[in-house]
Amino acid sequence: MFRENVTMENVTLNQREHNRLRILNEVNLGRLKIQQAGILMEVSLRHAKRLLSEYRKEGAKALAHGNRGRRPINTIDEIIREEVIELAKVKYPGFNQQHLCEKLNEKEGIPIARSTVRRILLKEGIASPRKRRAPRHRSRRERYPQSGMLLQTDGSPHDWLEGRGPKFCLIGAIDDATGEVVHAHFQPQENTAGYIRMLRSITGSHGIPMALYHDRHSIFEVLKGNIPTLEEQLAGKRPQTQLARILAEIGINSISAHSPQAKGRVERLWGTFQDRLVSELRLAGVSTEKEANRILDWFVPDYNSRFMVQAKEPGSAYRQPGQDFRPEEIFCYKYTCKVGIDNVVRLGEKRLQILPTVERQSYARCSVEVQVRLDDSLAIYFEGKLLKTRPAPLEATALRKQTSPIIPTANQKQLTPDPLFNPWKKWVYRK
Repeated sequence: MFRENVTMENVTLNQREHNRLRILNEVNLGRLKIQQAGILMEVSLRHAKRLLSEYRKEGAKALAHGNRGRRPINTIDEIIREEVIELAKVKYPGFNQQHLCEKLNEKEGIPIARSTVRRILLKEGIASPRKRRAPRHRSRRERYPQSGMLLQTDGSPHDWLEGRGPKFCLIGAIDDATGEVVHAHFQPQENTAGYIRMLRSITGSHGIPMALYHDRHSIFEVLKGNIPTLEEQLAGKRPQTQLARILAEIGINSISAHSPQAKGRVERLWGTFQDRLVSELRLAGVSTEKEANRILDWFVPDYNSRFMVQAKEPGSAYRQPGQDFRPEEIFCYKYTCKVGIDNVVRLGEKRLQILPTVERQSYARCSVEVQVRLDDSLAIYFEGKLLKTRPAPLEATALRKQTSPIIPTANQKQLTPDPLFNPWKKWVYRK
């Protein structure tokens, strides 16, 4: 409503009070009845009589609100205001307004609302560090009704330590129904091993989810240019990545997103973490990967307690593994290798000698399955049975590489053997 300040008898009246003044003057002149004045002022007859009586005694001053010019009783104390500004500049720089409000309440003992913090900071010229894009029109998708039906997963490479240490990638997953962060851990880069650790942790803490929603990274899907083998073509199967093979073995439906917006819940999670978690890491002075993962031990439960929502339906869709479930045989790399005539299996730079068993004395030229565990240990299986092995001696060519390294010339770079599980290699499981 339009307001106009009018000053009469050293009293400042707004437009509404000025209108009442004119109406009461008409009553004093006998041009209006008090009942008509009450209707015009939109007050009861009793209140109209009260206003007229006070106006005749005190003049226009009686029409002004009694609290005008007084300091509100809920005004923030100037000392507290200065303390909030000092903490925002010195101890908590870069914290967003909601995060800063939580720290003031929990750590500094200053009970203050977020709107008050925002008003103090804006008046001081301290804007929120989090920049938001202009909104787009999108349709909101309904959450899945029960926890464990769908998990959204992704990796977030970011300068989490703001230059105090190396850059990390945060691997994590969030439940679509409740918004619970079911797993999160830091590691040097996004690779298959990180997602395998994630699945093993979720299976142990929550159970086996129904579906996993992810992007179209080569960790989850085989590139289109990879031609299936003849055996795969005859069997009508497509090649699988190691992670896709694990999902199929434990019965998790793998769903690929065609755009970042499709898995918006985990994308928004990274936006929140890159704001709140970065501030917490800065506050704790973290500079190593081990210290950063320790912060996650309490940060993730604290985040879930603040932002989790109730699922539409009670219960859980997580399946609990059976008694015969062996996680070390599922959450690993698997390769099919041919045994040499000396009963030695070669995989990369590693050699394993197969020992004779009661069933067979020799496994020469047999196809065996080699499992590479997350701790880099090897296990060999033949027809589902674990074979006894021991490290085999290296060949002469491998020994010569160790004793006589190649010395590069001035124009030649030194060639170093690739590690067994280079993250840039597209390992494909072929059965």
